Amino acid sequence: MADPATYRPAPGEIPVEPGVYRFRDAQGRVIYVGKAKSLRARLNSYFQDVAGLHERTARMVTTAASVDWTVVTTEVEALQLEYTWIKEFDPRFNVKYRDDKSYPWLAVTVGEEVPRVQVMRGAQRKGVRYFGPYGHAWAIRDTVDTLLRVFPMRSCSAGVYRRAQGIGRPCLLGDIGKCAAPCVGRVTPEEHRDIVDDFMAFMGGQTSGFVKGIEQKMRHAAEQQEYELAAKYRDDVGALRRALEKQTVVLGDGTDADVLGFVDDPLEVAVQIFSVRGGRIRGQRGWVADKADEADFPELVQRAVMTLYENTATEAIPRQVLVPELPADVDAVTELLTELRGGPVRIRVPQRGDKKRLLETVEQNAQQVMARHKLKRAGDLTARSKALEEIQEYLDLPTAPLRIECYDVSNLQGTEIVASMVVFEDGLPRKGEYRRFTIRHEGQSDVAAMHEVITRRFQRLLKARKEGDEVPGIDPETGLPRKFAYAPGLVVVDGGPPQVAAAQAAMDELGITDVALCGLAKRLEEVWVPHDVDPVIFPRTSEALYLLQRVRDEAHRFAITHHRQRRAKAMTGSALDDVPGLGPSRRKALMAAFGSVRKIRAASVEEVAAVPGFGRATAESVVAALAADTPGPPVDTATGEIVEDR
Repeated sequence: MADPATYRPAPGEIPVEPGVYRFRDAQGRVIYVGKAKSLRARLNSYFQDVAGLHERTARMVTTAASVDWTVVTTEVEALQLEYTWIKEFDPRFNVKYRDDKSYPWLAVTVGEEVPRVQVMRGAQRKGVRYFGPYGHAWAIRDTVDTLLRVFPMRSCSAGVYRRAQGIGRPCLLGDIGKCAAPCVGRVTPEEHRDIVDDFMAFMGGQTSGFVKGIEQKMRHAAEQQEYELAAKYRDDVGALRRALEKQTVVLGDGTDADVLGFVDDPLEVAVQIFSVRGGRIRGQRGWVADKADEADFPELVQRAVMTLYENTATEAIPRQVLVPELPADVDAVTELLTELRGGPVRIRVPQRGDKKRLLETVEQNAQQVMARHKLKRAGDLTARSKALEEIQEYLDLPTAPLRIECYDVSNLQGTEIVASMVVFEDGLPRKGEYRRFTIRHEGQSDVAAMHEVITRRFQRLLKARKEGDEVPGIDPETGLPRKFAYAPGLVVVDGGPPQVAAAQAAMDELGITDVALCGLAKRLEEVWVPHDVDPVIFPRTSEALYLLQRVRDEAHRFAITHHRQRRAKAMTGSALDDVPGLGPSRRKALMAAFGSVRKIRAASVEEVAAVPGFGRATAESVVAALAADTPGPPVDTATGEIVEDR
């Protein structure tokens, strides 16, 4: 652990202006990001007696090895920069709200000529109107299926739409009346756009006018004795009412608002958000996060609001945000949301009435989510900590291996040899740092391949830590960590003594002496360490063995996936793939012109040059490459004899 006094800035060096600061560890990794109205006052508070600091703060300042800062002019700029850095550096001591899944949205692609309604997940895109989010994708499909009989808009994929256009016949939805079939011209794009606008107006809360309008048409049709048409309108009204019944009215004044409920304890915080549009609950989502620092409740509220709206579309930001307590910098947050929305946004704490009761309901949901989370995860944190402690004990390591890297080699009879590297930090997979290796020398054994991949990995580590860098492993131009810049606490290889010996030899050749190594053999789940003739036997029920098995299995899965992809590519490859200067478009043009590689091989330079997009130089390259790749004579696979041309 570092003594904070060793990296404390000199007196008077820290500015008094507002800004954002970063604490870094000994490897230059950002471990905490914060902002302050006065950098000097805030940073000086971290360098008091460690015994007087909050437990988490004390752990952070003793883990850090340096601190730097950036001065800004306004609190809004500080807020934006803080959350940009948190997202960019993913510091371990910041509270980071993350969804446990990607919530589905009902989306309408208004940017297309013929818009489509569909389920979408992930980052929101331009040219798409979103409604939700919903708890489950089936809830969206059920709602859309109900409403398509009233608003028969397109819901098919681009491929289905183009196929219907090509054959001049609509799909099943067009035949049963759940699509107006713009693909075959039953309605014009402008008429279809009107249907889409009505659908979005209904989903946006303008519901009463549609119900009353269809009821009026139903009565008129009945008066005209058009009973089949009246029955259709009756069914349409029923469909609209069924859709409305699924969206409870909670605010009688038709308010658009997001309501945030919180439940926190000393270790974790749960957040639930109800999205209310037109007075009706349109969607629900939530997070549970570890509290890595001592942020107070207003700070937790602020971080949740920033997380909720940092990447959202303009139309998804409501006019009101209802919270149990105002954010720490409510003025700065309000100004930022107003700028993002392009209109006024109010953040307020409801005191009475429907909004107060709704907030209490959301908080009850947050309590239930927290209770379920604790039942599900109570043993996980304890189990992961116990597993790392047991690995430290059984392998006699100086510290618990907070970063574990595992390597596996995959091949098929010496061909398409690949290797995988998976990373676990604090007992959890860090998928953004997984890596794949293609072994450069075909035909070598798994042991030689393991030696190669370990050599390449730690060569990258040494290269990343250039002596010229002010902070080893950190790119001075971008401030981001270089790839492979962090040394693991433990390297695990899939295999027994031969693989372990090969990995140890590779590390010795590079002078890597501060990284522990072990191998996990599949047959008896034995753990092998370098230079020991006997394995380390972990108890069969130990958390340590479970973690090593999980790491090994994940490395095996990742390697197999890569190997299958390369094998499939090799099996479907073409002689044209390696022709210099020949990209996908030109290969496609050649195949369209000649029909097969055999006919291209028989063509002259002039015939190839006549293909659109080809010049004589490229045509000569194609002819020469295919001539060099001429296959042998055809063979009868039943007899093994060469088939002679007749």
